[in-house]
Amino acid sequence: MISPERFTALGKHQTEFTRLDVFERPRHVVEVVLSGDELTAFCPITHQPDFYSYEVRYRPVRTCIEAKTFKLMIGSFRDRAAFAETLASDIAQLVHEATGAETEVVLRQHVRGGIALTARAMIPEAQ
Repeated sequence: MISPERFTALGKHQTEFTRLDVFERPRHVVEVVLSGDELTAFCPITHQPDFYSYEVRYRPVRTCIEAKTFKLMIGSFRDRAAFAETLASDIAQLVHEATGAETEVVLRQHVRGGIALTARAMIPEAQ
């Protein structure tokens, strides 16, 4: 049985991102995909809001990410100035650091100014 005290947000009134919580990978799980369309940040130059759809794929080695802390992480970018490419890289790094897993992040910036932008970041499994 997993102890609830291990988690920073699950089962608690936690509203700010502090870290990605993890739990032991279930035996037959080989890939996890987290996706959504509620990621926002703003342009570091114009300060206009940018809206994204995202897909995060990782191949867990020992641990999986607890979903509520992932949601809090995604929400933490709301007040951050970042280009799409930087955001993709930063999300990949956070997931990789938490799991040590091969990680791929694809961000699709919603069309603004007639341009569609997709940024992909990949980090190989930790050795």
